[in-house]
Amino acid sequence: MSDIEQDRWSRVKGRLRSTVGEDIYSSWFARMDLESVHGESVRLSVPTRFLKSWIQAHYAERVLACWQAELPDVHRIDLLVRSAMRCAAPVKEVAATDPRRLEHSDGRASAELKTVATAPASANHDALGGSPLDPRLTFASFVTGRSNTLAHAAARQVAEGRRGDSVMFNPLYIHAGVGLGKTHLLQAVTWAGNAGTERKVLYLTAEKFMYGFVAALKTQTALAFKEALRGIDVLVIDDLQFLQGKSTQAEFCHTLNALIDAGRQVVIAADRPPSDLESLDDRVRSRLAGGLVVEMGSLGEELRLGILRSRMDAARAHHASFDVPEPVLDYLAKAITHNGRDLEGAINRLLAHSKLNAQPVTLEMAEREVRDLIRPQEPRRIKIEDIQRVVARQYNVSRSDLLSSRRTANVVRPRQVAMYLAKTLTLRSLPEIGRRFGGRDHTTVLHAVRKIEALVSKDATLSDEVELLKRQLQE
Repeated sequence: MSDIEQDRWSRVKGRLRSTVGEDIYSSWFARMDLESVHGESVRLSVPTRFLKSWIQAHYAERVLACWQAELPDVHRIDLLVRSAMRCAAPVKEVAATDPRRLEHSDGRASAELKTVATAPASANHDALGGSPLDPRLTFASFVTGRSNTLAHAAARQVAEGRRGDSVMFNPLYIHAGVGLGKTHLLQAVTWAGNAGTERKVLYLTAEKFMYGFVAALKTQTALAFKEALRGIDVLVIDDLQFLQGKSTQAEFCHTLNALIDAGRQVVIAADRPPSDLESLDDRVRSRLAGGLVVEMGSLGEELRLGILRSRMDAARAHHASFDVPEPVLDYLAKAITHNGRDLEGAINRLLAHSKLNAQPVTLEMAEREVRDLIRPQEPRRIKIEDIQRVVARQYNVSRSDLLSSRRTANVVRPRQVAMYLAKTLTLRSLPEIGRRFGGRDHTTVLHAVRKIEALVSKDATLSDEVELLKRQLQE
C-alpha cells in the first residue's frame, strides 16, 4: 500500500470515528484494514465473519460516505474476512457490498439488504456464530404424544410468531432427560423461524455461547458480540446446564434481561428445571422460572411406536425395500424404553444388518441386534419438593414449617429427616439442599444428616419411619 493510500485510509478512519463515536468505532472498526483501491471499488478486510456480517448489515452506507468524502468516484465497498482472504486463492468479488443497493438514503432497508439479513438459516448461523443445525430436526419429523404435547404446542407458537406480536410467554423453558426431544424442538423452532423473512432466529448451544463470548473478549469485540445477540428476534439456547463461568453467566443474564425487556423471544432447553440449576446465579434462575417452564416426560409405549414408524419411513426414503414387520416394531417399542435416540439406533442397526447381509428383518434378528439397548428401568427421580411434602404429611407439619426458622422439637426432627432424605435420595449438593430449606448454610444440612444417621442406627422406631418414607418416595 502506498503512502498516499495509507494517508487517505487514516483520514477515512478519522471521519468514521467522528461519525459513529469512539465506542462503536473501537468495537466494530478498530481492526478493519485497507487492502486496495481500484477505480470505483475499495477493498477492506476484517478478522472475523461475525464483524463482516454486522458491518455489511448496519454500517455499509456510513463506510461508503466516509470514502466518498475522500474519493468521490468510489461507489463500491468489498468487505472480506482477512484470514480467509489471505490464505485462500483469489476469487471473484463474491463478498462485495454495494451500499447504494443495500440501503436507501433515508435509512430504510432495501430488498437486497433484507435478503442479506434473512439469508438461509445455515448462512445466518455461520455469520453470527450459531451452532450447526440438523436438517432432519423439523416440526414435520417430530412425533407428538402425551408427554410432549404441551412443549410441542408452545414451540410451534413461538416459531409461528411475527415481528411486533406480543410475546405470550418469555422465556419458554423446556426441560427433559437425555434423548426425549429437547434439541429436536429447539432446532425445529429455528428452522421454522428462519424460513420466513421477518425475524432473525439464532440457535446456540451453551458451549457455543461460552466460546463466542470468550473469543469476543480475546479479539476485543465483546461489545459487538453483545449488540449482535441483542439484535436477534428469537434467541434459542440449548443445554443450558453446561453454562459455566461467572463472567459468562453474567453476560448471559444481561442478554436474557435485555431481550426479554425488549419484547424479544427467548427459548431455552436444559436437562432439569430452573430451580435445579445449582451453578447458575439466583437472578438467572428466577428469570427463567418466570416464563413458561415445560417438562417433557418419558416416552410412553404408543409414542415410542410412533417414533419407530417415523424413523422407518425416513429410512425407506433412501432404501425402498427396507421393511420392519409390525411384530418387530411392537417388540422394540416395549423393550427399548430409555430414549428416542436408542429407538433410532435400533432402526439403523436393523437397516444395516438387512442391507449388508441381504436378509429380511425378523424378530429373532431384532432381539439379537438390540439387546444392549434394552436397559433396566431407571428409578424414579426424586425431587426435594416431593421429600418435603411427604415428610410434612408424615409428621403432621406444613411444608412452610420445614422451611421456616422455627426451632420447636415437633419441627426440628422432621426438618432433619427431610434434609437427610434429600442427601441420600437425590444428587443435590449440601449447599443446594440448604438453599432449598429456607436458605440454610450447608453446615446445618451436614449436622442434620449426621444426626439422623446416628439416630437411625440406635432408634428402631425412627429407622422404620425413615424406611417407610423412602418407600413412599420411590414408589
